[in-house]
Amino acid sequence: MKYLKRVIIKEVEEGLMHSPVTALLGPRQCGKSTLAKHLLTSPRPLLYLDLEKPSDLRKLEDPEWFFSSQKEKLICIDEIQRKPDLFPLIRSMVDEWGENGHFLVLGSASRNLLKQSSESLAGRITYKQLTPFLWEEVKEHLSYERYLAAGGFPRSLLQEDPKLSLQWREDFIATFLERDLLQWSGFSPQTMRRLWQMLAHNNGQTLNLSSIGGSLGVSHTSVRNYLDLLQETFMVHIVPPHLSNTGKRMIKTPKVYISDTGIIAALLGLSDFNQLSGHPAFGSLWESLVISNLKGMFPRAELSFYRTSNGTEIDILMQLSGKLIAIECKSSMAPTLSRGFYSAIENVVPIHTFVVAPVSQSYPLKPGISIVSLSDLFTQLLL
Repeated sequence: MKYLKRVIIKEVEEGLMHSPVTALLGPRQCGKSTLAKHLLTSPRPLLYLDLEKPSDLRKLEDPEWFFSSQKEKLICIDEIQRKPDLFPLIRSMVDEWGENGHFLVLGSASRNLLKQSSESLAGRITYKQLTPFLWEEVKEHLSYERYLAAGGFPRSLLQEDPKLSLQWREDFIATFLERDLLQWSGFSPQTMRRLWQMLAHNNGQTLNLSSIGGSLGVSHTSVRNYLDLLQETFMVHIVPPHLSNTGKRMIKTPKVYISDTGIIAALLGLSDFNQLSGHPAFGSLWESLVISNLKGMFPRAELSFYRTSNGTEIDILMQLSGKLIAIECKSSMAPTLSRGFYSAIENVVPIHTFVVAPVSQSYPLKPGISIVSLSDLFTQLLL
């Protein structure tokens, strides 16, 4: 499979230079192990261990001895969440060895789920998050249409046959539900699949735990636990409301987006862009694409949305370097803006407003408001 350079690779290399342990977290199959094997600037040769392989697990039957024998190498441990008892030993090893760049651990669970690392490796570990492919990483090779329909997972996006791409995503969903979910107790694959499909049909909508729970036949607390797991395994984005002091009656419940547009398409049973473009969820897929790319390009930014009870709304408000920026998502090459949107802008007063659309050329719409492509959005935000 073709290797495409990832935006985050420089940050990972810097983590290895300045920290004893670097954690690269992200969803399964998003390219973590491929990136690790392409770290050519590491001062040490790379030793790669995959904890899903029995042969590699056997090497760790006496992990202290094994690690000691590999001291001169950069030790990369994939799927670290499967053996969290390694964290105290890693702490002991790096304290004994000194210097930086000893361990690169890869995981498909978030920092919150890897509590052992936070407790055992405080002050010794830096966290980096890899997403499925960002638009900036593939824009020279692919069209918006293919990227939106296939999503960003490498084996889906780089598969030229749409049917095989869809088959890979369906298999990915089944594997997550039937195998990966077993790592976490108290979850039913059948209930999770139904919840995931409900979220696909209502992608980008505000969250009503009681209504979802009623449809699934479980409590609202159980729904919250399921959503927390989906968030902690990078499958959904939960976007909170922006609560301002405008005196308006604000919507106070968060919105939920499935993080990958290809997964949404698979859950909806849609195989290509032609089917997607006529589906009621099409606009929300574009919002998911924009949000996922913003989170990947600007992981430290805070994202929220603005909505009042009388319909004034902004899709995304972004706090970046102390600045408030409004971002509206329009899945049309000729975007139009509603009166409610302009009212929301007057209420919130961002320093600038970007309307992100699949346009080939960006242009100013009004003072303080620009129509931009996804690439130009990133260029403007990085200024």
